[in-house]
Amino acid sequence: MAPVLALLIFVGSLWFIATERAHKVKTVLVAAALMAVLGLIPGEQVFYSEHEGIAWNVIFLLFGMMVIVGVIKQTGVFDYLGIWAAKRSRGKPFRLMVLLMLITAIASPVLDNVTIIMLIAPVTIVVCARLRIDPRPYLIAEVLASNIGGAATLIGDPPNIIIGSRAGLTFNDFLIHMAPAVIVIFALFVVSTRVLFRSALRTDEVHLGKVMALQERRAIKDTRLLMRSLAVLGLVIIGFGLHSVLHVEPSIVALVGAGAMLVVTDIDVAEVLPEVDWATLVFFIGLFVMVAGLVHTGIVEAVGTAAVSTFGDNYFSAATSLIFGSAILGAFIDNIPYTATMAPVVEGMAGQAPDAETGRALWWAFALGACFGGNGTAVAASANVVAIGIAHRAGHPITFWHFTKYGIIVTLLSTTLAWGYVWLRYF
Repeated sequence: MAPVLALLIFVGSLWFIATERAHKVKTVLVAAALMAVLGLIPGEQVFYSEHEGIAWNVIFLLFGMMVIVGVIKQTGVFDYLGIWAAKRSRGKPFRLMVLLMLITAIASPVLDNVTIIMLIAPVTIVVCARLRIDPRPYLIAEVLASNIGGAATLIGDPPNIIIGSRAGLTFNDFLIHMAPAVIVIFALFVVSTRVLFRSALRTDEVHLGKVMALQERRAIKDTRLLMRSLAVLGLVIIGFGLHSVLHVEPSIVALVGAGAMLVVTDIDVAEVLPEVDWATLVFFIGLFVMVAGLVHTGIVEAVGTAAVSTFGDNYFSAATSLIFGSAILGAFIDNIPYTATMAPVVEGMAGQAPDAETGRALWWAFALGACFGGNGTAVAASANVVAIGIAHRAGHPITFWHFTKYGIIVTLLSTTLAWGYVWLRYF
């Protein structure tokens, strides 16, 4: 009975979010409360369990980066980058979209997706405001690009960090096995955006002339503050890159960076805290509690166990199920808790493989499905939720279906190509 109740609450919540019958934060809080009252979540473990509770590493990573971005915003550098991007693209919508996607995809393998979106989204909103065009298609394209690009490395996407730790895979392993697929899929994705967003790619020639006349250097309000902020941000990026070597969680790096940013720049805390998107943080907490209900009642594990028993010794079929199954399930369950839950199941499947290469092929199939499944819906990945929150705060709301109608197509395209890659390379 408990699994049925958990599933009903989860599906019902997704329905309210998708149809926007109720605010998403209210929805997840009510759902989380129902999970707790009905005993479907593991009591106090929901606050402390790594696999059956709130992923505080994600919450504090978001909070720390929101503070850092809030300080950087005071320098005017986002206006500078916005004017630069607009002038570089000469206001041509598709060229501008490609430029922003390239910046996002190139940075995503080095920084995690959430950090990239928090840095690039404000720039996108500024440049679109300058050109008097709708920023929503550009924000959606950037999120899709970040979820694809982040799959290339160990630290680019949170699911990869979980998989690398569980399977003993190194940074170089991800570069060798994941990066080739990501490069090809991203290139085809860029080409497809011209069709996907064709109705939104319009130019306002009147405002383009005004933007081309602007001097981007004048947008910088405080050069000294900018230099200090960029120095701290550079150290934070280095910290993210070395976190596995230093054995320090990315969330700790972000929190230390936020504290250092406030101290070094001497910014008034009262000016920065309003920049923190508290609604997004609360939404994530509620979402993690909802997923904990599915995990604790055994629904997710049952799906994985069924997959193991169904495919037996047919490892290509198992890899196929991991790619498409992860993409489908990950589209409705945030891919961080989903990956953490399914990793032990995949470990069991890989352990039964006849050789190490076949076992690793299952891990790569799982990683590709989990990462690309993050594009499936508006709640499938942390970067999606963060981008939607930033857009809402800027007065450009992106609905669940507005995002999802693009995400489903890109997920289908990328996972199909990933399936072909796994077949060609490993089977």
